[in-house]
Amino acid sequence: MAIRSQLLKGILDGCILAVIENEVVYGYELSKKLQTVGLSDVSEGTIYPVLLRLQKNDLITGEMRPSDSGPNRKYYKLTTAGKEALDDIRTEWLGISDAVGKLMKEKG
Repeated sequence: MAIRSQLLKGILDGCILAVIENEVVYGYELSKKLQTVGLSDVSEGTIYPVLLRLQKNDLITGEMRPSDSGPNRKYYKLTTAGKEALDDIRTEWLGISDAVGKLMKEKG
């Protein structure tokens, strides 16, 4: 659905930062965690460019680690700037989601 895709684009950075805040994860694992909470339409192909951008903006760091089953994996964790950005995103999201929720509940 095009509307859902557009809405996700606006909040995906925050969702990814929120997952990484709780634990150090690699890309595929991050994708699965997003799917577990209901964001099943967020593919790995969507996640990796976001991870790269977040890393370039110094909001996360990546570290290669050995894997028990195959090639090394890049694990991501939040930086101090990433934690601050996530706090800002949460504040804005709470205000926006509350306002939008009120509008969407109203009928004619």
